[in-house]
Amino acid sequence: MHDTGTESTGNTAQPARRTVLAATAGVTAALAAAGPAHAAAPDDRRLRALVSRMTLEEKVGQLFVMRVYGHSATAPDQADIDANLKEIGVRTAAELVAKYRVGGIIYFTWAHNTREPHQIAELSNGIQKASLALPRGLPVLISTDQEHGIVARVGEPATLFPGAMAVGAGGSRSDARTLGRIAGRELRAMGIRQDYSPVADVNVNPANPVIGVRSFGADPRAVAALVAAEVAGYQASGVAATAKHFPGHGDTNVDSHTGFPTITHSRELWEKLDAPPFRAAIAAGIDSIMTAHLMVPALDDSGDPATLSRPILTGILRERLGYDGVVVTDSLGMEGVRTKYGDARVPVLALKAGVDQLLNPPDLDLAWNAVLTAVREGELTEARLDESILRVLRLKSELGLFRSPYVSQRGVDRTVGTRAHRASADRIAERTTTLLVNEGRLLPLSRRRYPKVLVVGADPASPSGTTGPPTGVLAGALTELGFTATALSTGTAPSAAAIAKAVAAAREADAVVAATYNVTANSGQKTLVEQLVATGRPVVAVAIRNPYDVARLPSAPACLASYSWTDVELRAVARVIAGRVRPRGKLPVPVQRADDPEQVLYPIGYGLSY
Repeated sequence: MHDTGTESTGNTAQPARRTVLAATAGVTAALAAAGPAHAAAPDDRRLRALVSRMTLEEKVGQLFVMRVYGHSATAPDQADIDANLKEIGVRTAAELVAKYRVGGIIYFTWAHNTREPHQIAELSNGIQKASLALPRGLPVLISTDQEHGIVARVGEPATLFPGAMAVGAGGSRSDARTLGRIAGRELRAMGIRQDYSPVADVNVNPANPVIGVRSFGADPRAVAALVAAEVAGYQASGVAATAKHFPGHGDTNVDSHTGFPTITHSRELWEKLDAPPFRAAIAAGIDSIMTAHLMVPALDDSGDPATLSRPILTGILRERLGYDGVVVTDSLGMEGVRTKYGDARVPVLALKAGVDQLLNPPDLDLAWNAVLTAVREGELTEARLDESILRVLRLKSELGLFRSPYVSQRGVDRTVGTRAHRASADRIAERTTTLLVNEGRLLPLSRRRYPKVLVVGADPASPSGTTGPPTGVLAGALTELGFTATALSTGTAPSAAAIAKAVAAAREADAVVAATYNVTANSGQKTLVEQLVATGRPVVAVAIRNPYDVARLPSAPACLASYSWTDVELRAVARVIAGRVRPRGKLPVPVQRADDPEQVLYPIGYGLSY
């Protein structure tokens, strides 16, 4: 699972462990006896001794998890150096660690941290080497958002799995556990030890613009079971799972990245609907929980976002639910947490509320100094900081970072994107595809009767690390399965000209597959499907994001839901269309009628097969 050898990692030799121990003046040696990850409880006495030797500035740094641009800890591209200087005032990840002594670093695709697995492993080693070489240096907890489905920061050739709602459609706790175990092994092999997944939000609002298919579904008990299973899988691999977004982001029509949502659930409804997945995560031994930047007046009527709410984070999460693991904020650059208070107040208020890790502030220098000043002026006590630092150090110890902070290229080769892992992802995806309509038993589609297939439809930007575009992936997969398939992208808002072109092409085909993406009442996608059906050619509609599309496509003789447009799910859809596998998915959310949203068209658990 995890290699701690000292062979070369790319162009630079990995430092010998004894050199690192010497450089850190015995800090890590004091923890070498902490035992294997998640076996025995870490030795708090030794961890407290580490805390007692830290300067106040070092303590403040341990509370922050920061972004940094670049593929290398010491030699990023010039454009990334420029971005770092502009946003953080440092040139590299190594300088970030040295200046602010940050306890964690988060990887993003857009920050150019995740080009490919070997590079990611070398970046992780470079960050650890830079931090451990400092006086009283500590290992860095490296994290990322690897939810799978539509949110993934590490792409091909790493193994990419179906997202949460697809897993919800599969309904298998074993599959959720397998996903966590394999994905965790691959992240750990690249030096990433904290994953901001799974999403524990119960998505009961079809208009939710930010959660949607990132949730396992709308049934709190089913979501709770899958959250617990995925947590168990990740943490068995030595990676900290993170349930998000507490106290629940599933019933909002505002995106907290760009606005400040309010959840209007009563306390009783929150207990029944939103709380169960978080309770299940805690019972499963979850290592970290992420806060939500939204207001829940029934839990705290102060008007503060949950991230800054002591009644929610300390009163409910810590005291009522009995959680004593790490609490991490959602990104402090999001509008939902910045609306009421300025960027200097947010980190201080978050710590007062009960947060342990401050994630990705827009201005690190401002936030770091604000916390420092709050301690020096008595608004925050040093003991309060120590409490959070101890939780963070416990987690680092449990994850084996004090014993073996480095990873190896051999470990990457042995673990990341292996044939067995990718086969597991394919099998899981096959169990998620959901058949909602199949008039006249159109599906499975006969290669003899319908050899020429036209694939049209929406081609949203492909999720990170997948090949795309969806129409091309579907056409390629169908061609491999014996059809002659061609792709024609018509977009998410097809014009009259694009529709006419697709209709003309359909007349030359034997059957049409139409990929739809969040169809609305007046959408050109709806018109496209209607006009394709009017040609008399059999049309198979595939909802490649929200399954609610089926309600707006009453004319389509066959409708499938894939819950995402990642390669692994689109290839599974192609195998279902071709009859290589039977559709087995069941709706994890209800689909309401388009003309009367109070009426359920297809209930939770609905799904056809053949």
